[in-house]
Amino acid sequence: MPNQRNRGKNSNDDQLFGADDIQQTLKAAVADMHYLLSRGYAERSSLQLVGNKHRLNVRQQKAVQGMSASEQQVKRRQAHEVAFENLNAETIYIDGFNLLIILESALSDAYLFKGLDTTYRDLSGVHGTYKRVQQTENALQLVGELLKDHKVIWIFDKPVSNSGRLKTLLRETAEESGFDWEIILDNNPDKLLAESEHVVVSSDAWILDRAERWLNLSAYMIEHHIPNNNIIFS
Repeated sequence: MPNQRNRGKNSNDDQLFGADDIQQTLKAAVADMHYLLSRGYAERSSLQLVGNKHRLNVRQQKAVQGMSASEQQVKRRQAHEVAFENLNAETIYIDGFNLLIILESALSDAYLFKGLDTTYRDLSGVHGTYKRVQQTENALQLVGELLKDHKVIWIFDKPVSNSGRLKTLLRETAEESGFDWEIILDNNPDKLLAESEHVVVSSDAWILDRAERWLNLSAYMIEHHIPNNNIIFS
């Protein structure tokens, strides 16, 4: 039976994010978060304060959290970012679930949220189990074609259920299409990625605040290869 799952919008997402006035409220909330975070306030208490001020529900607060960053974080991330056009023929480490899920969401026309650091984030998550969707193979092919001149190391969180099946899918995809891929299942992928000497692909804030060099691949793909009408800008 064909896979009917996708990573599209929740049933009430148009109500939560679709209207212009709501999007303006979200932008104002991100600006407030930026102000507080830049002055050393904790993210959790800042989000609670901003959420109460703007009367945001949990899902809207998650979107605001994803788009927010302090001035120090934005500058640090910008200073360490490598532009896609400036990539040399070098090995690239990919935060597997992070990239794959945002691309699946983009291909499903789910709402995407462009943050102050120019990365895109969505509202999906693994939550201990990864479930393959209709857009998975398409997302993998897009990545493979864009990075066909590079050695690519995919890093996935080993404890996540179905990570082994996903590794098999990526290996088969690489063999069929001639992609130079290696797939690693690791118990602490964030640390491995943050400490890598290679260019890292991720939009995970913790990794971006530590990586020496990072590539905003999901943004490049969304802006050049994946049309999406549901992007909200910070």
